[in-house]
Formats: sequence, C-alpha cells, structure tokens
Amino acid sequence: MQVSASIFKAYDIRGIVPSTLDEAVAEGLGRAFGTIARREGETTVAVGRDGRLSGPALSAALVRGLVAAGVQVIDCGAVTTPMLYFAAHTLCTSGIQITGSHNPKDYNGFKMIMGGRAIYGEEIQALRHMMEAESWQDAPGGGVRQADVLPAYRERIVSDVKLARPLKIVVDSGNGIAGASSPGIFRALGCEVIELYSEVDGNFPNHHPDPSKPENLQDLIAALKSSGAELGLAFDGDGDRLGIVTREGNNIFPDRQMALFAQDVLARVPGGTILFDVKCSQRLAPAIEAAGGTALMYKTGHSLIKAKMKAIEAEGGQAPLGGEMSGHIFFKERWFGFDDGTYAGARLLEILSRSPDASAVLDALPTSFSTPELNVGCAEGEPHALVASLVAAASFDAPATVNTIDGLRVDWPDGFGLIRASNTTPVLVLRFEGHTHEALERIEARMMELLRAVKPDARIQAAAH
Repeated sequence: MQVSASIFKAYDIRGIVPSTLDEAVAEGLGRAFGTIARREGETTVAVGRDGRLSGPALSAALVRGLVAAGVQVIDCGAVTTPMLYFAAHTLCTSGIQITGSHNPKDYNGFKMIMGGRAIYGEEIQALRHMMEAESWQDAPGGGVRQADVLPAYRERIVSDVKLARPLKIVVDSGNGIAGASSPGIFRALGCEVIELYSEVDGNFPNHHPDPSKPENLQDLIAALKSSGAELGLAFDGDGDRLGIVTREGNNIFPDRQMALFAQDVLARVPGGTILFDVKCSQRLAPAIEAAGGTALMYKTGHSLIKAKMKAIEAEGGQAPLGGEMSGHIFFKERWFGFDDGTYAGARLLEILSRSPDASAVLDALPTSFSTPELNVGCAEGEPHALVASLVAAASFDAPATVNTIDGLRVDWPDGFGLIRASNTTPVLVLRFEGHTHEALERIEARMMELLRAVKPDARIQAAAH
C-alpha cells in the first residue's frame, strides 16, 4: 500500500487527516501490528482514542485491521493515553492509542506498546515496511470486546495517593480528553475542583491543549486569581503531560517539578537512579544528588526514557522516576513507569498537601534564567548532519564540559547551552540557561556563534510543539 514515510516518527506515527493519514492507513497498521504481535506471542491488544474528531473512524479501521490479523481487541473507547497504557498493563500487555497529542486539530496518530514496552525507532520502521509491502498475515480468531477502564484506573490512583489536607485547585483540560476523567479523580482524592474546558471537543474552541506554551495558561492564571484556589493544573490533548501554575501565576516547568518529585521518591528509594533528558535544568542533578539519588542525564524522547528505566531495572538497579522537559513524568515507584499527567498531578498534590502553602513550596524550588525551547528550521534530513558537524567542531576550554549523548550540550559552572536535532520534525532544538542574566546571554551568544559557523542562515523561532 502507498503510505507517506513522513508519518513514521521516532516515537510514534503521526500525520494530517486525511492527506497523510486516513482509514486505510489505520487498517493497514492494525494488520501489520497484529501480525508482529502474534509472532511475539501477544494475542490481545487494547485500543483507545483521544477526543479528536477523526478518532472514531480511525479507531474503527484500526480495530478491523487487528481483528483481520487474528487479534483479540479490547476497545477502551475515548480515554487518555495513560488510561490506555493502564489497560495495557492490567488487562493485557500490548496497546495502541489513537492520538494527535498536542498537535493541531487536523492531526492524528498512534502511540504503541508491544509486550509491555513502548515501541520506537526501528520497530516503527518495520511496521512501515510491512504496510508498504502488504506482507502482513491475516489469521482467524480475531474479535472485539468493550472495556470501561476508568473505574479501575480511578480506584488505583485514589487507593495509592493520600492527601494530608484538602486543596482547592483549578483544572484546565483545554477541551482535551483528560476533561472526561481528571477532575473527577481529583475530587475523589478530596480536592475542591474548579473546572475549565472539561467538555471534550476536538475543535479545541478555547485554547490549544498544550501546557508547555505560556499563552495556553492565561485562562488558568486568571481563574486562579479570581477563585482564590491554591494551584492550577493543565493537561495536554491526550493527558500524558502536566502543566503547573502557582497562585501567583508562576509556571513551574517540568525540570523544577522533577526536583520536588525526586526528593519525595528518594525518601523511600534511597540511592535510586533518577533519569532526566538533556533539555533539563543544570539545577536538577545537584538537587537529586542532595536528596540521596543518582542523577542520570539521558536522551530526549518518552519511549527512550521508558526503555532506559527498564534497562536499569533489568540490570538490578532501581529507576523509580524519570522525566522530560516536555512534561512527560514517569513514576515507577508506586506506579507502572509510564507517563501520566493525572497521576503526576495526584502525586504533586500529595506532596503539597503536607504544607500549609502549596505555592510557596513550588516557588522555593531551585531556578535559573533560561530560554524556553527554541527551534531553528532546517531542510528535511539536515538537523542530524548539522549536529554531527557541531560536535566535530566543538572545542571548549575548561571548566566547560561537553555531553554528546543527544546533540551538543555544553555545561559551564554558571549555566548550559544545548543544540540537538529533533527526532520528530526537521528542526534543531535549542535551550540556554544561566545562573544570572549575564551568564545566559554569554552562553547563548557562544552557542549561536558555533551554530552559525556550520549554518550561517540559522534563524531562531519559538518551538511549535
């Protein structure tokens, strides 16, 4: 079959409906995924979808393909991506979520788990090759049953998380799928919840469901001020990422959240390895080590972090927590190790409920002066070649230290600069941080000088997540 190679990303499949992704692609994916699943001894696959308008048709086509391949499908209906992951950890071990995540409304895609692991990279390309060649193998024995996973999911969170006192919070779901479940879970924990945009609407009529963008938090900040609530929580379109805003309207970025989560988790898992990606603050590793943990900087990508956490545990280590600057937080301690905005929000509330002033706890976390994530547009295929040139050209005197695990990250005693290739779009991803404004400006100038030596036309733009 004819499929657009561009939709097969590093960590998932994602495209524009119907130009690059349609029902034929969904059905072909079902047949290919089902074929590979059966080869691995997987007989059952859970399927869910977010609130996008194209979700029901794509889901029906995907299920047809899976059934044709001889797979038993558990249809979870409209759920957050974490709820689908929950199904694939409690009802079976494989699953596919139909989601466009935080992309514009005409996008959709597929996040996949096979035999308990998030599939990425070469495994996604293997699906593409099978679809192109139509080399899947249909088989008898397929079928479908419906499952409502919300009651078990809610009960698992409510039985795990205990608040020391009730909190008054504002929850902005941005008309994404989290609106159908998250406010009710926070109420079940004992919170007073003021809801913004909980109605699931794939047109996203109020603002885009992407809490990593400050402009999408303005309604939440206003509601915090007018309601007297202690804290604001915001979710992305499929509910696997969390945004946090304090009473004063301060956005607590995920690397600062990680410092708080690490202190809490390490109190129960002393010496554990805490993973974070190369985009995170220089302040995070010392906070982890001060709390008695081992700090491990790793590549960006939710599938990569999850795989590394599993690898550490397979080698006899403990990796109770991981997180990314993008807002994916992975709790293995007391949870399943997958990224879940609602569960991360619940764990945050548990910590903050022990203090009389939740916002003060958050505002006291270590901070620096930093840029948001920045992008430099490139030609298709150019970013990785540029990064290779940068790494080859990089020459920094002590006390600078160079890390090339994912792009080029240079740390000085007073800040860092990062230039890496995105794995999902043809852009370079940049981030700069300094302990002072002057340090930030110096580091940004130094890194941009290096970049322009290999790409003279480099132009910075805000990240279009």
